[in-house]
Amino acid sequence: MESLVEGDIIRIFNERGIKVQDTSTRRKGSYEGENYEYDIIAHNGKETVIIEVKTTLKVKDVKAFIQKLRKTRTYLRMDEDDVIYGAMAYLQADSGSEVYAQNQQLFVIRATGDSAAIVNAVDFEPARF
Repeated sequence: MESLVEGDIIRIFNERGIKVQDTSTRRKGSYEGENYEYDIIAHNGKETVIIEVKTTLKVKDVKAFIQKLRKTRTYLRMDEDDVIYGAMAYLQADSGSEVYAQNQQLFVIRATGDSAAIVNAVDFEPARF
């Protein structure tokens, strides 16, 4: 799933005004005994989009991801002035989980056959973590 989404990440975020330049996948690490993993990280030096990828998106996945996003600055040792956005990517969604993710001010990315697209409205304002 990550490779399906990653191919379009730079393009779709640049179209939204977040000028990410490159991506990293499957970033794993440990910080003070806590293990972490990020599926896709898109960045440009000062703005970073952390993307969690799920085949089937569920509300519990969104809740867990938000908790992980709150620790990102510490885990990845980012400066206070760095901007962090969150995004959930999925192939299918259970019980309005994609709407829940948008209501939590996350970007929502729908993967389809051979591409991915942001489903949030054009005027969507994402949360900064």
